[in-house]
Amino acid sequence: MHFDKIKNTGQARLFKSDFLESLTKTRPWIIYSIYIPLCTYLIYFSHENLGYDYSFIALMFFGALAFWTLFEYFAHRYLFHYEPSSEWATRIVYIFHGNHHEYPRDRMRLFMPPVPSIILAAVVFSLMYLLSLLFTGIGDYAYMFFPGFMIGYLAYVSMHYAIHAFAPPKPLKALWRNHHLHHYKYPERGFGVSSVFWDVIFRSLPEDKKEKAK
Repeated sequence: MHFDKIKNTGQARLFKSDFLESLTKTRPWIIYSIYIPLCTYLIYFSHENLGYDYSFIALMFFGALAFWTLFEYFAHRYLFHYEPSSEWATRIVYIFHGNHHEYPRDRMRLFMPPVPSIILAAVVFSLMYLLSLLFTGIGDYAYMFFPGFMIGYLAYVSMHYAIHAFAPPKPLKALWRNHHLHHYKYPERGFGVSSVFWDVIFRSLPEDKKEKAK
């Protein structure tokens, strides 16, 4: 995903319609207000209505949180950075991620906006429910796995927002560095945002040649 010029000010125009354009933007608090109460309720529901112990719920939750990091890596590498061969596919990739690479400091598009986010979340939950039903005979595990997955997502987008909006705190400087290298030097490397773990495992960690030469 390459652009002749990366623009650190302004934002892309994705749709001619002002209404559709407004649906492509959001603020972090809007997304938090949707998913934090939902995830909290699903955990409560798993215990109070489905009867699962909190220790088992925690195991499912943190397992999903760990799974998110792998999903984040593969989604960023193979979906967001898919190299399209047709005009319509190029358009879709640009709407979902390309505009962010052209305008990396556009804070209004660092979180997925509510409408597509809710649609995708519903699809993800449905898939989890079906897989739980297929492998265990009950769909209960989706109610515990989904919150961990979504909190992983919120951690990821929050980190992503912070990287593009604020100066790095010292303990997290490496994460800031890796993502900026991904944007400004090596878009084909550095696909982990909330963690560099899978970049290390799959050998896609970007190298700053200037730092290496020192």
